[in-house]
Amino acid sequence: MPATLPVPVRFRLPDGWLPVRPEPGAGWEGAEGVAFAAVHPRPDAGFSANITLDGEVPPDTSALADLADASVERLREIAASVSVAARREVGSAEAPALTQRLTFSAVTGGIRRDLVQSQVYLSLSDVDDPHKRAVIRVALTATAGQHDAVLPDFQEFLRTVRPDVRPDVRPDTGTES
Repeated sequence: MPATLPVPVRFRLPDGWLPVRPEPGAGWEGAEGVAFAAVHPRPDAGFSANITLDGEVPPDTSALADLADASVERLREIAASVSVAARREVGSAEAPALTQRLTFSAVTGGIRRDLVQSQVYLSLSDVDDPHKRAVIRVALTATAGQHDAVLPDFQEFLRTVRPDVRPDVRPDTGTES
């Protein structure tokens, strides 16, 4: 069963991407906290590139880099050769964000694959209490061979992710209900 995000968000999937239910044990190992997932329609060597969203309300003292470090450690529990290929703080003081690119090797579908994961951490303030914040992590996971080809779709998706204060939007598709 998908998790719930700590704040409602809205977004629009790039053309062709398909929403899926991230079931652990069905190729979604480590997806216990995922609230939303979508897969690319054309797998690469049997692996479907995917976009996932999860989130948390971190302690007030947590920096985005701390959350990114914790994500790397969690990935090391299920994957081999995890490396932080790039990390950069982006955004503004009012809306900080962090991006990181991880490379790793993992067994999926019984086959060891070289994978790349681009993660973006978005810090969102509570609309009722701006001193409270939630962090949404948006991740793209793809084979090393397909990552650069699907990265523009991920960037397009990121441009549409925003807090949702409208109660008439379903967070699983980003479309009005």
